[in-house]
Amino acid sequence: MTTARAAMRATQGPSELPEGWEWARLDDVCQVNPRKPQLKRGDEAPTSFLPMSGVDEVDGVASRLEVRPFKEVARGFTYFEEEDVLFAKITPSMQNGKSAVARGLLDGLGFGSTEFHVLRPGPRVTADWVHRFVRRWSFRQEAKEHFRGAVGQQRVPRGFLEEHLIPVPPTIEVQNRIVARIEALLVDAKEARALLETMRRDTDRVMDAVLEEVFARLDQAGSDSRLLKEVLRTKPQYGTSQKAYDVLPGTPILRMGNIINGRISFEDLKYVVLDPREEAKFLLRRGDILFNRTNSAKLVGKSAVYESSEATVFASFLIRLVVDPTLANPHYVVAYINSGRGRAYIRSQMTRAIGQVNVNATKIAAMPIPIPKLRTQEHIVAHLESVRVEVDEIRRSLNRDATLLNRVEQSVLEDAFRGKL
Repeated sequence: MTTARAAMRATQGPSELPEGWEWARLDDVCQVNPRKPQLKRGDEAPTSFLPMSGVDEVDGVASRLEVRPFKEVARGFTYFEEEDVLFAKITPSMQNGKSAVARGLLDGLGFGSTEFHVLRPGPRVTADWVHRFVRRWSFRQEAKEHFRGAVGQQRVPRGFLEEHLIPVPPTIEVQNRIVARIEALLVDAKEARALLETMRRDTDRVMDAVLEEVFARLDQAGSDSRLLKEVLRTKPQYGTSQKAYDVLPGTPILRMGNIINGRISFEDLKYVVLDPREEAKFLLRRGDILFNRTNSAKLVGKSAVYESSEATVFASFLIRLVVDPTLANPHYVVAYINSGRGRAYIRSQMTRAIGQVNVNATKIAAMPIPIPKLRTQEHIVAHLESVRVEVDEIRRSLNRDATLLNRVEQSVLEDAFRGKL
């Protein structure tokens, strides 16, 4: 592209810039998804590899860079080099802030997820300058508006990056000085965020500790233990595998992501169209327990009680458990399943598949569970609910603090790229 043409486009930016700065298209100052060169490298040569999960979305760094034989990564993955900027193109990784500068690569090159766009800075910009620019919340929101593809597999097109304008200071020295200023301003915010994460983990442990105390006391009291299936009114039931959609018409369907911290969340609902007979088969009733049978090893087995009267069905990765109300309180049963003791049993029964684990209905039905008198169960449920209310309030407070930190960080970034630092 000629200098004159680039300069002409630079005058058409969305806002005024300081003297000496100019607007430029990203593809004027970076190569976007540059081609992989022909590499002469032994099949067994150790090679850097970065999965999407290896990118820390909070700090924007490659936190888990793997080493694999060259022959395993040479085909079918994204190629990049030292100081390239990696930007997640797929939802929800992009919105979550999955981006990083490729650093510490063996022999200066690496491969990674096919869901990365690669920005290779030219002589006019630094990797840190470009990376900070694309990490801004406003940039990610604009990228989201340009998504293409089917729901659940939407991606940022290459053209969005190529055509997007970036402010370019007059020298690399100015860019480095501003990036250093950003880092200095965000030191306190970073420390505060680390403290918040510690507080979150401590808060999560509160409920675990209370559950352990409750069930340890039942042990000491010599409470009877029964198999879960002995207190169920019906056999465990798998949910529907019918395809779900983001919009109506249809019946709301709960999926594994709708079970959060031992409760049902009705956010991010999808809808499924079933004939009347099928819908009746999977309709949930108040007091039904939903057990997540397939997920990551950390999350499989999470459970909650359905307490709504709205017509709702459940998906195939969930199992419905219906307890006999004369023998057990569903909230009590869920408390045990979600406790450290219940989760220990679940871990002992997991079978592994690619990237996930599974616990089938037969194994969950065979879970041993202490079953005291109903009145005792109800007292335990009331006690746990009072603790949960306090824990939820602490979580809300921490979330408010995290939102404030995000605003502070984004304000610093926006000021930086307006030339106000």
